[in-house]
Amino acid sequence: IIFNVYIKKIFMTLEKTPLCNFGEKAQDFNLKNIDENNYDLKSLMGEKGTLIMFICNHCPYVKAIAKEISETSEILKNYNINSISIMSNDTKNYPEDSFENMKTFAKKNKFNFPYLIDETQNVAKEFGAVCTPDFFGYNSDLELQYRGRLRALKNLTPVQGSENELLKAMIAISDTGKGPQEQNPSMGCNIKWK
Repeated sequence: IIFNVYIKKIFMTLEKTPLCNFGEKAQDFNLKNIDENNYDLKSLMGEKGTLIMFICNHCPYVKAIAKEISETSEILKNYNINSISIMSNDTKNYPEDSFENMKTFAKKNKFNFPYLIDETQNVAKEFGAVCTPDFFGYNSDLELQYRGRLRALKNLTPVQGSENELLKAMIAISDTGKGPQEQNPSMGCNIKWK
């Protein structure tokens, strides 16, 4: 059993997000941001929609799209959609995901949105987050409308000619309050539970 636990820690487990549970309400939270201040959902939500993403510093799937996450978030501001990122991994066993390293990772990838730490992991559990990255796209009423990927990846590289599915979905949510019926799941490393 000890050997199995050890093996689990060494190797990441690839997870896929479940299908979008349309209309599910966003859970409130109060978490510390990398600017050392605490924020709740109401203070960060967007007028036309809110994108909440569960990410971390060490996951290769997040690293592969981190800069594009920033670019997407910047574009979404023009559609009155705010983006929020949350890091819920166990930092004791995964020190690369520490709060100080979150600051470094955010700066390196030009994050233009809050990067919050979920030390108790309660927020990830309440949202039902399973992997990094895990995207939750909400409309202006904080009803879930998107639970898909940013774009297609192959060998941790964006597929040439593929579209930014996250951007397209969030723009639709801003315009109509509804996300696309067909969504491709996001894939990434499992959340590192304590």
